[in-house]
Amino acid sequence: MARVKIAAIQMRSGADPSANMAALEPLLAEATQAGARYVLTPEVTMAFGENRAGLAAVASPFEDDPQLARVGELARHHGIHIHIGSLAVPLDDGRFANRSVLFGPDGQIAAQYDKIHLFDATIAGLNAYRESDTYRGGETAVTAPVGDFTLGMAICYDMRFPKLFNALANAGASLMAVPAAFTVPTGQAHWHVLLRARAIETGSYVIAAAQGGQHANGRATYGHSIIIDPWGRVVGELDHDQPGVLVAEITPELVADARGRIPALANEKTFATPAALPR
Repeated sequence: MARVKIAAIQMRSGADPSANMAALEPLLAEATQAGARYVLTPEVTMAFGENRAGLAAVASPFEDDPQLARVGELARHHGIHIHIGSLAVPLDDGRFANRSVLFGPDGQIAAQYDKIHLFDATIAGLNAYRESDTYRGGETAVTAPVGDFTLGMAICYDMRFPKLFNALANAGASLMAVPAAFTVPTGQAHWHVLLRARAIETGSYVIAAAQGGQHANGRATYGHSIIIDPWGRVVGELDHDQPGVLVAEITPELVADARGRIPALANEKTFATPAALPR
């Protein structure tokens, strides 16, 4: 069976895009030297700002972003796919798109995806957190060819929404990319089980590149970048929160095998939902 090497890069991004790019370059070199043909970086790779004002001070227009231009050069130089997990892209309403960008081996942008699901929550005893105050959610699921695989693009909180992954799989995706900046408490509780569930449900490989450790903006992220096969088995994991590179071999034929053994996608049915009970 054909095998291909892929890599997840774990980072500890700060608020300075230039410093983050300088930290990323040697990690990309390590991944390519290990033979990776597709490399994924974490959510907020280029700038992990403290708030909307902090992002506004450092975010560049998408078409003129110098860090993205450099990533394109590196993709072309190494002849590989480089997938920037996400960066903040300024929008006309003062908010940002949390945008994932895939570069092809020719150095050109092959696909881009704006994070659909935003974390807006009010939890008893804690301050309300509204990601939608800073970001505007996307509206379109995205797939893209990457060698023998079709990539399904998601970002962090998206992993809690199985319908997105089912839609990606039904559109042909066989490798799900989930760049993330998971908090430590939710990472300890949910990281592995959610990612393994998305792999099992769709019979797909899942690659999740994570932010890890204590960041300059005060946030602490979980790390534990991971690659999971279509049967839900962990192929490889960085069992820590330090910057690093995870490389693993994956096999396209295992996707068809898993989906043949448990044809959940083919067996899925639409159904009527019950009416809501009165409150």
